[in-house]
Amino acid sequence: QVQHVESGGGLVQPGGSLRLSCAASGSISSSYAMGWFRQVPGKQREWVATITRGGSTTYADSVNGRFTISRDSAKNTVYLQMNSLKPEDTAVYYCNRQEFSGAWNVYWGQGTQVTVSS
Repeated sequence: QVQHVESGGGLVQPGGSLRLSCAASGSISSSYAMGWFRQVPGKQREWVATITRGGSTTYADSVNGRFTISRDSAKNTVYLQMNSLKPEDTAVYYCNRQEFSGAWNVYWGQGTQVTVSS
């Protein structure tokens, strides 16, 4: 089973920044497209960003221009740099691997909590 371990979350003030990390097993992060998601308890999981094997990136409109997804292939690690954070960014953030079919891997990690508050 593919494993994803998210880290880097925490409590920040509005306008602040955080950098999330996602460590993936094997060479998954460099061989597959990877994505970041977020979820508020009781709400549907929301897609945030994707980075393809070739390094192309896409973002949800709500974070475009503020968040940056990147990858370190040597470390099999995906990052999410979050700037200009807003209270509505508060959520548990998850990373996952996208299969060639376009579906996301069935395994979800524990996620990392991001709280934006004064």
